Amino acid sequence: MKKIKIIANVCFVATIGLFTLTSCEADADNLGSQFLDGNAANGLEFSYPVIAYNIDNKDSIRSDAKNLTNAILGAFDEPVFGMHKAAYVTQLRPSAYGTDFGTNPKVDSVVLQILPSYVTDSVTTTTTTINKVSTDQDSTKTVNTYPLVKYGRSKIGGNPVKFKLNVHEVTDFLYDNTKTYFSNQVVATGANPLGTKQIDGNVRGVKITKVGDNSELLSRDPGIRIQLDKNFFQNKIIAYQGKNELSDAASFIRHFRGLRLSVDENDGFLFNLNPNTMSVTMYYSNDVTKDNTTTRQQNTYTFDLGTSNVHFSQFTFSRPRGYKDAMDNINKTKGDAKLYLQGAGGNGAEFVIPTSIIEGLRNKYTQEKAGILTAKIRLYSDENTWKSAFAKPSTFTVLQKDMKQFMDDQTALAGAGYIRVKATNLDKNPAYYDITITQTVKNIVEKDAENKPIVINVGDFTANSQTGALLGWNYTSRAYTPNRVVLVGTDALNANKAQLQVIYTKK
Repeated sequence: MKKIKIIANVCFVATIGLFTLTSCEADADNLGSQFLDGNAANGLEFSYPVIAYNIDNKDSIRSDAKNLTNAILGAFDEPVFGMHKAAYVTQLRPSAYGTDFGTNPKVDSVVLQILPSYVTDSVTTTTTTINKVSTDQDSTKTVNTYPLVKYGRSKIGGNPVKFKLNVHEVTDFLYDNTKTYFSNQVVATGANPLGTKQIDGNVRGVKITKVGDNSELLSRDPGIRIQLDKNFFQNKIIAYQGKNELSDAASFIRHFRGLRLSVDENDGFLFNLNPNTMSVTMYYSNDVTKDNTTTRQQNTYTFDLGTSNVHFSQFTFSRPRGYKDAMDNINKTKGDAKLYLQGAGGNGAEFVIPTSIIEGLRNKYTQEKAGILTAKIRLYSDENTWKSAFAKPSTFTVLQKDMKQFMDDQTALAGAGYIRVKATNLDKNPAYYDITITQTVKNIVEKDAENKPIVINVGDFTANSQTGALLGWNYTSRAYTPNRVVLVGTDALNANKAQLQVIYTKK
């Protein structure tokens, strides 16, 4: 990439009408590089105002299995966006249908296992010796404790955050995993929970080994294990042995319709879990008679909560007055001074490049032989409204309104060092974001493409875990990215207002 030649090797700023002109060394992508070949060309950077306004997503987002490679659970409350509470609903299916549970089967215990995301390089290890219990020698119990990957608070009032995690039976039929669900979907549940557990901001893995030869007696991955009501499973599963309800998938999902996970509390943190690693294990015993002697045999029966099942996130919000006022007074003509962006069901923003700006750039292209090298939208966080220490978004999904495809930039520059959103100073106030829209603006200016609004939302496009290729414009992490930020929108009195920054060259 060639450097832009600088006039007099200095940067200067001059106000010209509605925009700012700056001539300085700046990054330019390879689009428009033809204007740098041959005769020396001057790189000029212009900043233009854009119309920026909030998009009210009505506190809802599609959150079913199609868009839910991860999910969030918990609750978090802060004064700008208010309370955000996340629950999780899923079907479950047995590992085998028509199972013979044997003679006199009885459920001994049932465990729901959740494997949430945790910080792998931060571990606290405790080791204790267990005196002879189930073996003829002592054993060693090692517990590794890891902090959850979470968004929110670790402490409230100086005390570690704790949640009461509840598991209820879902009594509404959820159909199959082709059905679309949004995060404001309500489902009926049984009155009493099947199980509860107090959780904190950590997960623990356990390993028990024999003293001496270190042979492994027990190993459990770091996770959350919740004891469920064994009598419920005795009546719901064992009692239906040999009946149609357990004979096939279609019958089973009408018989046992699902589980709902939720927390009682309204503040703390939101944490990530992988729906496809959840499982329920039913431990049961039955009579086995051999040589006229009857003994009890231990067995397990597992339930899959993964990809074949319906599952979706449920979000509820309690919004403060300032936020509500902003959503009630969105101005798509003049723009909004503040943009409230929030993932996991919250709002996004749109940006419109005024027609007069497009015409001005088009005139430069046709009349002055000026080629656009770089075009980006520069956005600053609002340093007065969003002073929070909670992590700001690191990226956004960026699309043109009503275009069911990637932006031209995403396709034209993929693999060429293209950065859709460059975030800077995320740990400072203000932070700022540069959203690359070079190819999009070039197509509008040079090829008369339609000047559609540009839409951003908190989250990222998801990729194939093997190849890294993006799955599609409508596959995103929006439904499980809880970050939020307030950005400066259209505000003539604010030096950090939303702007279109264009670098072009002319011979």
